[in-house]
Amino acid sequence: MSVNLQKGQKVDLTKGNAGLKRLIVGLGWDEAEKKVGFFGRKKGADIDCDASALVCGAGGKLLDKDDIVYFGNLKHRTGAITHLGDNLTGEGEGDDEQLIVELNAIPESYEKIIFVVNIYKAFERNQHFGMIKNAFIRIVDADTKQELCKYNLSENYNNMTAMIFGEVYRYKGEWKFNAIGQPTQDKGLGELAARFL
Repeated sequence: MSVNLQKGQKVDLTKGNAGLKRLIVGLGWDEAEKKVGFFGRKKGADIDCDASALVCGAGGKLLDKDDIVYFGNLKHRTGAITHLGDNLTGEGEGDDEQLIVELNAIPESYEKIIFVVNIYKAFERNQHFGMIKNAFIRIVDADTKQELCKYNLSENYNNMTAMIFGEVYRYKGEWKFNAIGQPTQDKGLGELAARFL
């Protein structure tokens, strides 16, 4: 049975799920209704949200730029984390972007995987998370397809251009998930990743 999480809430992933080996981390969002112009056309470019995983070592710090898994680097060098591709519009039901995490393949030198989303060219296009609705992150057992937990982001995120959604982390030999939901005004993935250097 899936657990609906609140901001800051943590949940055990492996302790109560013996044999859990692979996770699907699904991230989703919908664009809020666009304003309609004079000729009935919707105004503005589609909002392109990009999900990424920051694979961190001790203290939640990135060890190398190659530890960022995103649309430009779809597979972590260890093979443990794979991004399944970029969704340019957020249209459609369910997850907009997914990452696969092979828990048993993550070397001991990595302690957490931080999942972030930024709006592509947010400042150039004058876009922000206040223009997004129904944003969520969910963790699914990749083998049974059972949803383990879900965190719906429900606050007002006007003028925020990026979001730290949540993290999967190792604690005393078990894997846990932490619902973070921290908005930022970072200009792209580079600035967002710099928070973890």
